[in-house]
Amino acid sequence: MSESENIMVGLDIGTTKICAIVASIEQERINILGVGKAPSDGLNRGVVVNIDKTVNAIKDAIAQAELASGIQVNSVNVGIAGDHIRSMRSKGVITINNKDNEITANDVERLLEDCQRIMLPTDQQILHVIPQEFVVDGQDGISDPVGMSGMRMEAEVHIITGLVSAAKNIYRCVERAGYQVADIILEPLASSYSVLDQEEKEAGVVLVDIGGGTTDVAIFQDNTIRHTAVIAIAGQKVTDDIRLGLSVLDDQAETLKRKHGESYADLIQEDEVITVPGIAGRPPKEITKSILAKIIQARMEEIMEIVGIEIKRSGYSEALSAGIVLTGGGSLIKNICPLANEILGIDAKIGMPLGITGGLVEEVKSPIYATGVGLVVHALKTGMTNNQTMMPSSQKGGKNMEQVMNKIADRMKSWFKEL
Repeated sequence: MSESENIMVGLDIGTTKICAIVASIEQERINILGVGKAPSDGLNRGVVVNIDKTVNAIKDAIAQAELASGIQVNSVNVGIAGDHIRSMRSKGVITINNKDNEITANDVERLLEDCQRIMLPTDQQILHVIPQEFVVDGQDGISDPVGMSGMRMEAEVHIITGLVSAAKNIYRCVERAGYQVADIILEPLASSYSVLDQEEKEAGVVLVDIGGGTTDVAIFQDNTIRHTAVIAIAGQKVTDDIRLGLSVLDDQAETLKRKHGESYADLIQEDEVITVPGIAGRPPKEITKSILAKIIQARMEEIMEIVGIEIKRSGYSEALSAGIVLTGGGSLIKNICPLANEILGIDAKIGMPLGITGGLVEEVKSPIYATGVGLVVHALKTGMTNNQTMMPSSQKGGKNMEQVMNKIADRMKSWFKEL
């Protein structure tokens, strides 16, 4: 296997930052070789609004990652978010006509295609089709039916759709920056690969990724994603509230949030006074920590309340034994876990990227890299390497469920190419 076949590149195109991660995979061990980060101001609420600014930020972030890793990047696995993302459930049914009525991977593919026969607005397209469960001759609870015998097979799937123009603009930005798109992945799905462990997905967990422009929600139960949502309120709104509430500059508001911000005013032990330089020669301002916390808390409470609505909408509010995992840059604001616990009534913890075995481990050990690392892990699962060559492990023997999903994903990616 050549070196480039073993390299995965994740590109997290966020509202406030663009992050590129180059990793090598050896025997399913992930080594982070290079990390690049650039400020992003070409997006609004997760959607590209300025192509040139986004292209330049992508170039900067990837150039830093290339320099650190000494590897030339050809293709990237890129994330997509934004409040245009929708999710729905769909069902399909087929009959099995093979010899001995044995279910093959082709039958599963046929069934998943049947599940995609849904009416969609012309501006929306399917991004992911995730099987929830299969039913063979009335027997439910089957996760992989290949090899079983049966006459009739049904499936329930979770379908995630996105705005065609939003996805095409991401493709356009990456291609203008000089790279190919190996795969496009929903960001909360990517984050889940890096911060949730198997036990949490089994027991039932809510992943909340609070980014700059969007808050991504994913609910897992029985090892399967059950509900996804993207909320257009996140860290940038908190900064805007501080800027307007305290009449300070945007940079000052961001610094106040990062250095002195707290999410829960009642937990402040010492109410310090923070001095902020005046604007254009005006005298400095004095701000108390508790006033700052009240501004932040109001917006964080709103985010948590909307997350609570999404949990109810999913129908899994009684099945979340592992509670809530908070990640993304917004989760770094102090005391966010007690606030989430108070509002949602479930245990909360901060999620850091897991499963990294070597390389720049300390550099990516932060919630802000959850999506970037998750994109690399997703690439490992699907075999989307730096030169878009499938990993040899997925070429052995007959087709399995993951390969069926990859084949369907490849077919879905074809519609992006019609630029």
